[in-house]
Amino acid sequence: MKAYLAGPDVFLPNAAQNAAAKIKICAAHGLIGKAPLEDVTQISTGPPADMWRAIFRKDIEMMEACDLIIANLTPFRGASADAGTLVELGWFLGRQKPVFGYSNCAALFSERSQAQQAAVPDLIASVAVEDFGLPDNLMVPGAVELGGGLSITLPPDGLTRPFDALDIFEICVAQAARRLGLT
Repeated sequence: MKAYLAGPDVFLPNAAQNAAAKIKICAAHGLIGKAPLEDVTQISTGPPADMWRAIFRKDIEMMEACDLIIANLTPFRGASADAGTLVELGWFLGRQKPVFGYSNCAALFSERSQAQQAAVPDLIASVAVEDFGLPDNLMVPGAVELGGGLSITLPPDGLTRPFDALDIFEICVAQAARRLGLT
């Protein structure tokens, strides 16, 4: 089974090495990991409008060819997961393909939102902060549970990991493989 490895990892300075490590972890659990970086590295020249559209088309083609998604839902540039990753998560959910996700962040969404709100106050006073004791906006864990039957995989020891740490990813991959009957 081919697993689309979604996440903002493509922006890491060591993106290619990170993708290779993730693909190797997937293989150890009976999955074929497909990182979006694989098909877009050749798209490096041309007008930005052509480049982003080409990247979008390549990502859609790769998603079409994959059987499931394993999404890095670690907060990225804000209190929540990466917006592009969330679009991809919804794409798989909408096509009723299995959805799995993990986060290297142990802090709850409400804690991160309150910290962000304190640092950059909302434009409208007294805007509520969602507090359901969840790792992200309720729609994100809801999508993961509906799509894969599991919760977002989080650090079991309650300690936040560096963004590019792979131990929680590996736990998620192992859970997905078991859920899909591969191990």
